[in-house]
Amino acid sequence: MFRCPQKTLTTSRFSPDWPLARFRTPVGVTRRFPALGAICAVALSFGASVPALAQAVGVTGPLQQPGAATATMQQAPSVGAPLAASDAAGAAGTPQSQQSDFDARQQVLDRRTAENNYQFAVAQHNCYSTFFVNHCIGKARDKMRVVQADIRREQLALDDEKRAAHAQQRDQQAALQRAQDEANAPQRAANEAASAQAYEQKQQQHALDQAQRQAEAPQRAANEQAYQEKQRQHALAQAQRQGEQSQRNANQAAYDQKQANYQNQLDEARRQGEQKAQERAGKAERYQQKQEDAAKHKADVEERQKQAAEKAQQKQQQEEQQKQQQKQQQEEQQDQ
Repeated sequence: MFRCPQKTLTTSRFSPDWPLARFRTPVGVTRRFPALGAICAVALSFGASVPALAQAVGVTGPLQQPGAATATMQQAPSVGAPLAASDAAGAAGTPQSQQSDFDARQQVLDRRTAENNYQFAVAQHNCYSTFFVNHCIGKARDKMRVVQADIRREQLALDDEKRAAHAQQRDQQAALQRAQDEANAPQRAANEAASAQAYEQKQQQHALDQAQRQAEAPQRAANEQAYQEKQRQHALAQAQRQGEQSQRNANQAAYDQKQANYQNQLDEARRQGEQKAQERAGKAERYQQKQEDAAKHKADVEERQKQAAEKAQQKQQQEEQQKQQQKQQQEEQQDQ
C-alpha cells in the first residue's frame, strides 16, 4: 500500500539529510489512486500550516518529536501550582495588586492555551507520518482536550475570583460612599436649610416686585397711551411730509434750474470778461505802439526842423557874407 511521503518537515522515519526529491510521488501512482493523492495533498496542507502556527503563538526552536510533545502535554498541568499561590496572595493584597495578579494568571492561561493548541498541531502533523493516522490524531486530540479541560477549570476559578474581588470592591466603595454621605449629612442639611431660606427670600422679593408692578400698572397704561398717541402723530406727520414731497421736489427742481442758469450766466460773464480783457490788452498794446510811433515821429520832426534851422542859418550867413562882399565891391568901385 502506498503512503504519501514527507515533504515539509522531517520525521523519525526519514533522515533530515535525505533530499526531498527522492520522495516525489510517482506519476503512475497518482493516476491509479486519485483519492490517495487528495489525502496526501490535505496532509501536506496541514503540515505547511504548523510553522505559521508556531510563529503565531510565539514558540521558537525546532518542532518537537511526538515523544517530546507528549512530555510537554504531560508537564502542562503542573503550571497550575503557582496559580493557587497567586490566588492566596491576591486575596490579601490591594485592588491594584489583585488586578495585576489576575492579569498575570490570565496571561499564563492564555499562554498554556496557545501552547496546548501548538502541541496538538505538532502532534497532528507528526501523525501523518505514522500508519494509523486517525488513531494517532484521536490520541493527540484526547490529550489536548484533557489539558484544555484543566485550563477551562482554572479559567472558571479565575473568573469566579475576579467576580468576587469586583463584588468586594463594589461593597467597599458603597461602604465608603455611605460613610462619606453620613459625614457630609450635617453640611448637606445646613446647605439645604440655607437654600430653603434663600428660596423663601426670593419668593418674598418676587411678591414685593409683583405688588409694585401692579401698583405701577396705571402709570404704565398712561405711558403706553401717550406713546400710542405720539406714534399716531408721527404717522400723520409722516403722511403729510409724503404729501408735500412732490412740492418739495418741484421746488428743488426749480432751484436746481435757477442755479444752473445762474452758473451758465456766470460762465458766460466770465468768458466775456476774459474776451474783453484780451481786447483791452490788445488795445493797450496798440496804443503803446502808437505812442512809441508818435514819439519817434516827433523826434524825427524835431531833428528835421533842427536841420532846417541850421540850413537856414547857414544860408542867411552866406547871404550876409555875399551882401558884405557886394558892399565891399561897391565901395571899392566907388573909391576907384
